[in-house]
Amino acid sequence: MLALLAKYPTPKALRHAGKHRVETLLRKQAPRAWKRWATAIFIALDGQTVVVSGTDAAGLVLPQLATSLAQTRQSRDEVFARIEELVEAHPLFGLLTSMPAVGVRTAARILTEVVRKDFESAGHLASYAGLAPVTWRSGTSIRGDHSSRRGNKILKRALFLSAFAALKDPLSRAYYDKKRAEHKKHNQALIALARRRCNVLYAMLRDGAYFHAPEVAAAA
Repeated sequence: MLALLAKYPTPKALRHAGKHRVETLLRKQAPRAWKRWATAIFIALDGQTVVVSGTDAAGLVLPQLATSLAQTRQSRDEVFARIEELVEAHPLFGLLTSMPAVGVRTAARILTEVVRKDFESAGHLASYAGLAPVTWRSGTSIRGDHSSRRGNKILKRALFLSAFAALKDPLSRAYYDKKRAEHKKHNQALIALARRRCNVLYAMLRDGAYFHAPEVAAAA
């Protein structure tokens, strides 16, 4: 869509280009959505009855902004690609990604937020990640266990999303279903799964051992 704004920034420019040229440009940029987008654009153009003041001025500014944003996105993609290369070259990459649903981005988060930090136990790592349950108390009443709002939010999000992706793994799914059967809500069950996977991650890093499902299942 940025390429379209850069080349045809105003309704007048779009009309002058015609639907065929717009479709050709969109087809290159969005192979799956180009036809739907082109149809929506020209339906909107056909229904336009008012020309907004300043449209011509916007036509001068929008191409520059669109081009600048496209360049920024390209630079971002190049940085991400370089980060992935560095992560994949790390000695612990194979170990980390041996765990189901741990890909390059999750491994990168673990490497930056966990590796080279000293944790006395799996519980300490879980607490650092904000995955250790805490009991909420109000006066004499106890509201039960909830996930902590403290901890490393970046790591917590990475492990939470990884746990969600791990639901495709039979072992992780079984644990999630078990927690749901215990009347935990979806997010609570995912947090519990993330905590369990955090325990496994701690053991893997401590022992330098790759993930092995049968051993984890036997220890559960």
